[in-house]
Amino acid sequence: MSNISNSPLTRELINNNITLIGRRKLTVTGVDDVESFDDQLIVLHTQGSVLLIRGHELRIEKLAVDGGDLEVIGYVDAIEYEEERGKTGFLTRLFK
Repeated sequence: MSNISNSPLTRELINNNITLIGRRKLTVTGVDDVESFDDQLIVLHTQGSVLLIRGHELRIEKLAVDGGDLEVIGYVDAIEYEEERGKTGFLTRLFK
């Protein structure tokens, strides 16, 4: 019988927590980078994943780069994980 706490996915995401309060206040831990943001979409890199936050009137209220903590205020409509996107340069795309 396998132990779920030892699976690669669990180990990869163990330092990433999401708390949503009333769809108006979102806190995320384990943030490595903020790729882009506007008032409708925030794209974050967490340990091993890309996290998309969709909504309206979104704004980053707090970002602690050293601890990886992020706080978002606004109307949150969706929170979605994607696999980490590979970074491809011009030459990689050219010879693909």
